[in-house]
Amino acid sequence: MANNNSYIVEVEPAKPSENGKPAMGPVYRSTFGVEPHIPGMDSCWDIFRMSVEKYPNNPMLGHREIVDGKHGDYVWLTYKQVYDMVIKVGNAIRSCGVEQGGRCGIYGANSEGWIISMEACNAHGLYCVPLYDTLGASAVEFVICHAEVSIVFAEEKKIPEVFKTFPRTAEYIKTIVSFGKITSEQREEATKLGLSIYSWDEFLVLGDDKHFELPVKKKSDICTIMYTSGTTGDPKGVLISNTSIVTIVAAVNRFLQGVNEPLTVNDVYLSYLPLAHIFDRIIEECFISHGAQIGFWRGDVKLLVEDIGVLKPTVLCAVPRVLDRIYSGLTQKISSGGFLKNILFNVAYSYKLLGMNNGHKHEEAAPLFDRFVFDKVKQGLGGKVRLILSGAAPLASHVESYLKVVTCSHVLQGYGLTETCAGSFVSIPNEQTMLGTVGPPVPNVDARLESVPEMGYDALSTTPRGEICIRGETLFSGYHKREDLTNEVLVDGWFHTGDIGEWQPNGAMKIVDRKKNIFKLAQGEYVAVENLENIYGLVAAIDSIWVYGNSFESFLVAVVNPNMQAIERWSNENGLSGDFHSLCQNEKVKEYILGELSKIGKEKKLKGFEIIRAVHLDPVPFDMDRDLITPTFKKKRPQMLKYYQNIVDSMYKKK
Repeated sequence: MANNNSYIVEVEPAKPSENGKPAMGPVYRSTFGVEPHIPGMDSCWDIFRMSVEKYPNNPMLGHREIVDGKHGDYVWLTYKQVYDMVIKVGNAIRSCGVEQGGRCGIYGANSEGWIISMEACNAHGLYCVPLYDTLGASAVEFVICHAEVSIVFAEEKKIPEVFKTFPRTAEYIKTIVSFGKITSEQREEATKLGLSIYSWDEFLVLGDDKHFELPVKKKSDICTIMYTSGTTGDPKGVLISNTSIVTIVAAVNRFLQGVNEPLTVNDVYLSYLPLAHIFDRIIEECFISHGAQIGFWRGDVKLLVEDIGVLKPTVLCAVPRVLDRIYSGLTQKISSGGFLKNILFNVAYSYKLLGMNNGHKHEEAAPLFDRFVFDKVKQGLGGKVRLILSGAAPLASHVESYLKVVTCSHVLQGYGLTETCAGSFVSIPNEQTMLGTVGPPVPNVDARLESVPEMGYDALSTTPRGEICIRGETLFSGYHKREDLTNEVLVDGWFHTGDIGEWQPNGAMKIVDRKKNIFKLAQGEYVAVENLENIYGLVAAIDSIWVYGNSFESFLVAVVNPNMQAIERWSNENGLSGDFHSLCQNEKVKEYILGELSKIGKEKKLKGFEIIRAVHLDPVPFDMDRDLITPTFKKKRPQMLKYYQNIVDSMYKKK
């Protein structure tokens, strides 16, 4: 399968189907090789400790200072200052009776306090248990009870949410620490509940005169239980060991060196993706391992671009939703910039894209256009971004291609799960053939495909397709208290991701489907719904789509979040009036969207039963408030059906 330009090497042969087990394709590994652990770096604590020893005076954590009621520049704590606070917080935690192996919850948006509490857990061998900033009280309550959390660090505004989990969590929680202040009412409430409660400053003082020896930490020790939101059922507690994190940090460093983009002490990172998710946690661990800077956003997505402008990060991590927003903002700005500016931009864009497609590095493809046309885009992202990394969900190819050209930086797509400790695959800079893929496996990871006969995916065919399986020390240690679920996905050392992938000739992996998101229509035809949603998602007039069908019906229906600008523009051109909400109810607008969906379906040669026959337009984007998506924007299909059931029923009745 692999050609001479491939970034993977075969390390084990394929296995044919036997005893009812599906066939498995060859095992592949990165050509960048295996990166050994750094001597002495056996735990997450070592990552931080070694950087403090090496870079004590480097700025580590920063936030924007408020001057005269306005947000000013970033102010910084050095590695040594953070270390001193970590030691105090660790001593204070231990003085509350929490021993090695105890569970410490962290609840709130990314902040200095978040990292300091996390490092205090790492220092004393405690399990750090992030409580999602985006989860409601019931899930927070579930996690506290399930993980048996005894102390919770919480953002000031989250303390009422912690109180709401009582009385069910009373058996476990003994101490609450605010990252800010505590009100007198909260103190009274805590007293009633028999809790100790501290402001941040009080807790630091509590640790001032105490001294607890730091315990010995083993590689195999669990350092965090990260709960995945899950698209069905209760969250699952993913047990992540020191080995997993140390191994992936080594792998990321080896990968970046291999593509000549190593992290250095001068790198700057904007922390805004939730630290409660593995993606951001691992990136921040990588930055800490290099003595680099981490600046925190203000917590408002509308102010994100301004924070970027002030911080001037060199690496930007994003989920597709953020990059889609940047893409939409740029395209609208350019199209409203006047005829000549528009023409100049399009010429520059086409010229540079052609150069990149012909094998030129992005910085060599059109240096003059970079300077006079695209520099404004680069400056809009602070002027120093060299790497943009997208993860958590698939990035649309047209957005990826566009940003690769106009941002004057590498745009890389990665793939991984909480269970694989984030990035297991990542695309290679300046490799235009990897557009729309998640690239080859990273170092320290083995990957193979397993056939899924019921979906027609064959890992041994000339175009190998099947379920992506991953092996290596980056893997999780199991689901907390759920050995049954662990055994379902971890078989003979291989983690079964549930995602369907297709190897490309250059060694990159393309995600094409999801194993579980398959259903049968009344006529017996199977429908792979994620694949269809990816295709229908190419329609410019829609922002998001949920496709539905079942075995009692012979055709598909969909709920669509239309793009407001596109709908308003089309309505103006076609003499329709009204606001966005009323236009979404208009039958002519529905017909237009249905027509656009059919057009792309035919263009992509979809089968007749895969074409959508009825559509409902929801002007309100799918959101977490209605429990329709997870915090990483994956659709919760059972909840969507429940929410839209009446609409789905009426779409089928009308046909």
